[in-house]
Order: sequence, then C-alpha cells, then structure tokens
Amino acid sequence: MSGRTPQHVAVLMGGPSSEREVSLSTGRGCADALREAGYQVTELDAGPDVVARLQQIAPDAVFNALHGRWGEDGAIQGLLEWHRIPYTHSGVLASATALDKARTKDIYRAAGLPVVESRIVPKAHAMARHVLPPPYVVKPNNEGSSVGIYIVAEGANAPPQLAETMPAEVMVETYAPGRELTCTVLMDRALTVTEIHTDGWYDYAAKYETGGSRHTLPADVPADIFAACRSYAMRAHKALGCRSLSRTDFRWDEARGLDGLILLETNTQPGMTPTSLTPEQAAHDGIDFAGLCRQLVEDASCDR
Repeated sequence: MSGRTPQHVAVLMGGPSSEREVSLSTGRGCADALREAGYQVTELDAGPDVVARLQQIAPDAVFNALHGRWGEDGAIQGLLEWHRIPYTHSGVLASATALDKARTKDIYRAAGLPVVESRIVPKAHAMARHVLPPPYVVKPNNEGSSVGIYIVAEGANAPPQLAETMPAEVMVETYAPGRELTCTVLMDRALTVTEIHTDGWYDYAAKYETGGSRHTLPADVPADIFAACRSYAMRAHKALGCRSLSRTDFRWDEARGLDGLILLETNTQPGMTPTSLTPEQAAHDGIDFAGLCRQLVEDASCDR
C-alpha cells in the first residue's frame, strides 16, 4: 500500500445484497484473523452511511468482505477510490466486469478460454419458451453464490417459472455436465485445484451449510486437467484485470478430456467462511488464514 504498512483496518461486511449473511460470516472470520495477525480492526456493516462511518473511523485500509451487488460490482470500490481509502481485492472495472456473467464470458472468449453458449433474455421470454434446447440453466446475470439458479432438465416440456425476485433480464446458458472444479489465484500465483462433491447442484446451501459439500484437494484428476485449471484460472484473472485474489470455477466432462473443461465464472470476492474453498486451498499451499488475510491487507491500495 504505497510503501506504508496499514495498522488500522476496517472490515466491510454485510451490506444490502442477497449475500448479506455470507458476507457477515466472511467479515467476522477475517476480522478475527486480522486481529490475530496484529492489526487494530474495526468491523463495519456497510449501510447507506458507510462513507461517513469510514471518515469517522479513518482506517489505514479497508478489507472488503462484501459479496454480491454493491460490494462486489465496483460500487463500493468507486466510493473508496473517490475518498482515497486503500482497499483489498479487485478494483472498479474488474469487479464490475466479473460480476456481470455475460461480459465475463465475452472476455473469456476473447482470451481463448472455453465457455458454453449463453444468452441474456427478458425474464418473461425465459418463462414463455425454451430459449435454448434443454438441458440448460437460468440464472441472474449479476449475482453470485448460486443465488437464483434454475436447471431445466433434458426432455423438459415446459420452461421454468421463475420467482418474482429474479431480475427483469436473466442469463440462459447451456448446461455443462461433469465434475465441479475450482482454482484460486493469490497474488498472481495459482493455488491448488479442488473438486467439489455434492448430492445435487452446488447451490447456496451446498456452499455455505456445514456438510453441504465435500472437497477433495488436490483434485483427483489427470495432470493435464489439473494444469489446465491452474492455467485457465490465471488467464481469467489477468484477462479480467483482477487484483490480489480471485477464484475461477469450472465444469469438467471427463468423457471429453480437455475439450470437456469449461469456465463458469470468476469470483473477485471469494467466500472466506469456515466452509469456503479459498482459505482451504491457501492452507493446502502452506498459507494459514491469518497469513492469507495479512497478504490481502498488505496489498491494499487505490487505483486498482
């Protein structure tokens, strides 16, 4: 952070998004870890008065533990830039781009990274007819943590009836079969690859409820698939302009070999809860939780 080591860190958490509870869990865990690492820490639930509260607190840096819209989409990053408060994770443009699934796919394609076919359509169209041949997935274009996922099975006669809480426009994408893999990039270094096992779809409950999923790391996959995940995660991180930390998720259809590996999305604010993947991968690679949080704070800056 411009040559000055932060001593007082404000941990931003909570906020108004659909991922508020996950963010609170992430923030509390990171705040505890930063205290363990020797920092003075102030926990701050990000509300409409967030700027005034930050001006009162006057931290040396902000640890961004927000998830979803307003915290992960470039909005809070823009406020912090305006007030010249150094912060962790990615900057305005990378954050806004990565949370927009359609724009992310465009950047993946431009970088030569493999993705499935997808379209952005009005919610009413997605409920009126099959936009793509089943099987396919319908989801919000700008939410994370598997919020609002609908899977339309092969042979389905009717399109899904979406909840009122779904946005006016949704993403419809071809269903990618296979195994769930993920890889974190930390400070321009790809960590290990994890395989995620669930009894069904890797949904919100599977991600954040104790016992909702089981993780194998390093993933028991062929060496070329393991290497490709790490390479693709790094390429996605750089193509999107991410800073400090990101995690890219994959599906792998092993019957198709390397051709069966596709990117789903890149998360610029990976969860840091007790069941989260990124701290687990860091620990496997010799970085404890306090050390992980410390690295992020030491890299905090503006102009990201």
